[in-house]
Amino acid sequence: MPGDDLVVADVDFLGHPGVIAAGLLVGSEGVALVDPGPPSSLPGLKAALAREGVSLRDVVAVLATHIHLDHAGASGAIVRENPRVQVYVHERGAAHLVDPSRLLASARRLYGESMDRLWGEIVPVPAANARSLKGGEQLNIAGREVRVAYTPGHAWHHVTYFDVATGTAFVGDTGGARIGPSRYVMPTTPPPDIDLDAWDASIDRILAWHPCALFLTHFGWFPDPNAHLRDLANRLRELAGLAQASLEQPGSDEERMAQFAQAVGRDLRAHMPEEEAARYELAVPPDHCWLGLARYWRRKSEVPSPA
Repeated sequence: MPGDDLVVADVDFLGHPGVIAAGLLVGSEGVALVDPGPPSSLPGLKAALAREGVSLRDVVAVLATHIHLDHAGASGAIVRENPRVQVYVHERGAAHLVDPSRLLASARRLYGESMDRLWGEIVPVPAANARSLKGGEQLNIAGREVRVAYTPGHAWHHVTYFDVATGTAFVGDTGGARIGPSRYVMPTTPPPDIDLDAWDASIDRILAWHPCALFLTHFGWFPDPNAHLRDLANRLRELAGLAQASLEQPGSDEERMAQFAQAVGRDLRAHMPEEEAARYELAVPPDHCWLGLARYWRRKSEVPSPA
C-alpha cells in the first residue's frame, strides 16, 4: 500500500467518494499533486490535503497526465492561490491550459448544460507557470525522481509519470478506470483522440518501467500492473468491437449510443453492486465512450483524398 510519501487524495467529486483521486507525493522539497481534479472539487482536494497535514501552500508542482477537466481542470485555480506552483503537462496540451477557450468550447459541446455544475470555473494557468513535456524526461519534483513517458491513445496530449522511489506509474486515463474493490477495468474512450494502436504502444511503454503499482485517477493505487493493463487491453478491444458493430446496424447515432450504453451498464452490473456500477458511470460515462470509439472507427474508414 502507498505510504506517508504517496497518498491517494479523494477529492470527493460532486459529493461522491471514490471517483476522482489526486496523487499526493511528499518530498524533501515540498508536495507535488498528480491530476488535482476539477475546480468543482477544490474544497474536497483541500480537505484531503488537510487530513495529511498539508495545504496548497505546500504544493510546488502539479503533474497533469493530460488536460481533460476531471484531471487538470483545477490547475489554474491552484496557481492562483499559490503562484509558485509549476504545472507540468505535455507540449500538445500546454497552450490549452494557458488559454483554455478551445478546450472549454469542446467540453461544452460534450457536457452541454451540465458543464458548469460538473467542473466549475476553469482558471487559465499563467504561461510562466506552465512546463511543457515531450516524454522521456527525468525530473526532480519536490525532491523526488520522476520519469515521464508520452502515452497517447486516450488523448494525444497524455503523459504518464513514474515515481522511482515507490515504483508507481501515474497512468491517468491511459490506465482506464478501476473503482472500489472490483477488479473490473473500464477503458475511458471519449472523443476526439482515441487511437487503439497508440494505446497499445503506450501500455507497452508503461510496462517497460516494470512498475510495482499503478495510480489511477479513477480510482486509486493498485499493485498488479501487468494483470490490470492486460485486462484493460482486452476490454478496450471488446468495447471497440461493440462500437464498430453498432455502426453497421440500422438506426440513428442516438439509438446506437443508447444500445451501447445499455450493454455496458448490464456488464458492469453483472460484475458489481449497483452503487459501484453507478460510480463507474459517473467517472466514465458510457455514452461518451461510444462517441469516442465511433469517431475512431469512422476516421479509420475515411478514404484519403487523392494527392
